[in-house]
Amino acid sequence: MKNRESLAEPLEIRVVGGGAGGFFAAIVCAEAYPQAQVSLFEAGSQLLSKVRISGGGRCNVTHSCFDPATLIQFYPRGGKALRGAFTRFQPKDTIAWFAKRGVTLKTEADGRMFPITDSSETIVDCLTQAARRAGVQIYTSAPVSQVRREGDRFILTLKSGKEIWGDRLLLASGSSPQGLQLARSLGHQIESAVPSLFTFNIPDSQLHELAGLSVEPARVQLILPEQKPLEQTGAVLITHWGLSGPAVLKLSAWGARVLHQHRYQATVRIHWLPTETAESVRQTLLAAKTEFPKRSIAAHNPFSQSPHNLPRRLWQYLILKAGIDETGRWADFSKQAMNRLIQQLTQTELPMRGKGVFKEEFVTCGGVSLKEVNFQTMESRCCPGLYFAGEILDIDGITGGFNFQSAWTTGWLAGQAMGKVVHPSYT
Repeated sequence: MKNRESLAEPLEIRVVGGGAGGFFAAIVCAEAYPQAQVSLFEAGSQLLSKVRISGGGRCNVTHSCFDPATLIQFYPRGGKALRGAFTRFQPKDTIAWFAKRGVTLKTEADGRMFPITDSSETIVDCLTQAARRAGVQIYTSAPVSQVRREGDRFILTLKSGKEIWGDRLLLASGSSPQGLQLARSLGHQIESAVPSLFTFNIPDSQLHELAGLSVEPARVQLILPEQKPLEQTGAVLITHWGLSGPAVLKLSAWGARVLHQHRYQATVRIHWLPTETAESVRQTLLAAKTEFPKRSIAAHNPFSQSPHNLPRRLWQYLILKAGIDETGRWADFSKQAMNRLIQQLTQTELPMRGKGVFKEEFVTCGGVSLKEVNFQTMESRCCPGLYFAGEILDIDGITGGFNFQSAWTTGWLAGQAMGKVVHPSYT
């Protein structure tokens, strides 16, 4: 077969996966190389499904972190590989790309960035209109069941049996087993996919009664056998099944593999007053005992005011957990009881027995091994003409817009590279 690089016909570029990474790559490629024929195949009936539900339907597009060295610290897996990639396309470039197409993003207090409309449909509409203008051919309900190479080209076999030829192939099918199998069939090693970003199931009915309470900040540790404790500080949300909130979700991401290995059985240790030491907590309790001897311990929470803002119901839960009588007075507060309460305030230990689902964003770690991908172009090192973008790669970030940013970045790099007429592999 003749090498297509030498022919006059336009390059045929095939994209598998209609999520953020694949869709963005298709647009970027079609805009940069208008002579190319770019086609996108999505297995489901709906495009950009995660974009639609992200951020509770508002779409957390990216995060206001503009230093690549800092940005990569939010990726439990893939940060090193993304360092150079973020020097070429990072959050400020994402902001500019959407702004150029009429979408303004706003920054919230925690750094997350959303469209000013607070609607994911704004992002979906922007992307679909850009794809339409660029001439991307889109096929939904078109799952690809098999891919093979013939000469320098690819043949995609759809589930319907139809065969599609292409000169370049981008796999951006997320963590779907079928997409990973396609990558494996083309010679790639796959790191096993396990959940990342999930909540902790805590079998403590008294804790469950506090559902809805949020504490910020708290320091949370994961204690696992023969492992150095993992630790994160941030807001903790108590739920009907256990614990959620940014600190817990960050821990779930950093501990994704080891927690999977331990079948989500661990000990969670929480310091509810992370700016305090055990001794400073003791001094505060001693002062309360001196100043309010006749008041009940349960009724007077000395940590209720700023900067701690420890909720009253949580204070009463910790008192009970320390084995202290709810009706006891500060005057009768013994040294032993004080030690137990200090332990609960600074080192509450709770059993983790399983995981929940972070409903706003389902993320996995695992995917195509990063050492087999050139992060300047997102081209396979094993199979010339094959590219990757998005969550199919062994990259995942914590919550806050970081997973979308890696999708935009890898999609942009792939889109810029795929349409070049002279392929680096043939030079």
